Order: sequence, then C-alpha cells, then structure tokens
Amino acid sequence: MDPFLEFMPVILIGIIIILVVILLTFIPVALWISALAAGVRVSIFTLIGMRLRRVVPNRVINPLIKAHKAGVGVSINQLESHYLAGGNVDRVVNALIAAQRANIELSFERGAAIDLAGRDVLEAVQMSVNPKVIETPFIAGIAMDGIEVKAKARITVRANIDRLVGGAGEETVIARVGEGVVSTIGSSTSHKMVLENPDSISHNVLNRGLDAGTAFEILSIDIADVDIGKNIGAILQTDQAEADKNIAQAKAEERRAMAVAQEQEMVARVQEMRAKVVEAEADVPLALAEALRSGNLGVMDYMNYKNINADTDMRDSIGKMTEDDSDEE
Repeated sequence: MDPFLEFMPVILIGIIIILVVILLTFIPVALWISALAAGVRVSIFTLIGMRLRRVVPNRVINPLIKAHKAGVGVSINQLESHYLAGGNVDRVVNALIAAQRANIELSFERGAAIDLAGRDVLEAVQMSVNPKVIETPFIAGIAMDGIEVKAKARITVRANIDRLVGGAGEETVIARVGEGVVSTIGSSTSHKMVLENPDSISHNVLNRGLDAGTAFEILSIDIADVDIGKNIGAILQTDQAEADKNIAQAKAEERRAMAVAQEQEMVARVQEMRAKVVEAEADVPLALAEALRSGNLGVMDYMNYKNINADTDMRDSIGKMTEDDSDEE
C-alpha cells in the first residue's frame, strides 16, 4: 500500500483544521453568536464585509448590543459610518443612553457631529444633568477712587447641546466674565461699595447675557473672594509728579546750558576785545616814535603824556586798595 495514501486522512484533517482556524479568525463567529443571543440580528456576511472594509467588528457590534438593550434605536450602518469617519462609537452610544435616561433630546446625528467636532459628547450630556463650576483667577479692576479691587468668581454652567458644535468654550466664558467684573468695578465710585456689596458684581455680570454664542448656559455667577490691591491713583499721581520734576529739571538744565554758552560767548568777545586793545597799545610806541621823528610831537608833550599815564596808574592802584579794605571790613 502506498504510504502517501496511508497518511492521506491525517493530512486532510490537518488542512481542514487550518482552514477552520483561519475562517474563525477572519469571521468573528463568537461575536455573531453574542449578537444573536442579545436579540440583535446581524448577518455573518455583514461581519465579513466589516473585515473587508477594515472595520473592527467589536467596535461596532458591542455598542449596537448595548444600544439595543437600552432601547436606543440606532442601525449598524450608522455606527459603522461613524467609525469609518474616525468617531468614537462607544462614547456616542453611551451619550445617547445617558440622554435618554435624563429625558434629554439627542439624536444620533447630533451626537455623532459633536463627537466628530472634537468634543466629549458623553461629558456634555453629564454636564447637562450635573452643572459644572468654573472658577476664575483673581480679576483686578480699578474703582473710580483709584483703589485696585481683586475679585474671584465661580461660574456655574450647564452644557447647551444645541450649541456644542461651533460654540465657544470655557476660555471665552472666563474672558467675558472677567471683562464684566472689571467693567463693574470700574464703574463703582468707591472701592468700599464693592466690598460692601460684592453681589452687585454677579448681578451686573449675569444680566449681560455672556453665554451668547458659547457651548454653555450660565446658571449663576458667585463672587467667591474680594481683596484690595494697590492704590493705583496714588501711584499714577506719584509717577506724574516725578515726570513733571524730570521735565522741570531738564528745562532748568537747558536754561543753565544756554546761560553758560552765553557767558562763554561774552568771555570770548571780551578776550577778543582785549586782544584788539593790546594790539592797539602795541602800536602806540611806534606811533609816538614816528610823531617825534616827524616833529609832530615835542619832548614836553611826550613828558606830559608819561605824567598822565603815571597819574592814571596811581589812581587805579589807590582805587584797588580802597576796594580791598572795604571787602575786609
């Protein structure tokens, strides 16, 4: 007997086992059985098509079973299309179940749109049931009397599902509330009014409709803490006085520099005039000599000229001695 024919049944059994393993690996039979047991009718060819479309069947079938058990009407095509679009199918189904339990109207299309927009649709539904408290940092404003007032607010918000797609986030709400707090403090005539009635800030800010265009609905704004900051008015006045002093000093320095320049100019002119006098005095002896040679000046005239110079020098000396004695007294 041929040995190949002898081992033929064993080979066939091995091939059949390998084919069954491959088939069970490619076709999630266990998932198909679980869906049938849960009352969800899914064709085995649908699961094969998911494999061919590179869809993980567990990511679609398990949420479908969950939705069916919760009584949420969704189809396998909706879940599969949302998965192919890059969405989180399980989170959307959980949000639909939570919305149904809370009696909140939420369709699959809107939930899928919110999820694809990058927002957590399940958290939004939970926030609609249980509002969230947003605490702002200290917001500084200056009252009319120049005193800085710092306030910290707690904003209670509820998610607005209709505005989750395209609505502004928490940062916008905090910025708007901060602007309202600064405006309210700035319109107060005194910082004491803010300290006495901090609720006036919350009432004024809340009445402005700051949640328009955001993904939230503001339920309340509570002032958690109020503190006094710097005396900005006094600081500004001090800075202004310092600036005025610097300007006055600069102008005085400018006038001093102009006076020094004028004095130096006068000194230069005096020195120039003295130089001219010295130059003219140097010509006097030459002129006298020329007059004596030409006969225009006699010897007696020259002697009288010398006597007059001597008298003038003597008077100048006596005048200087008198001035020195007066200074000493």
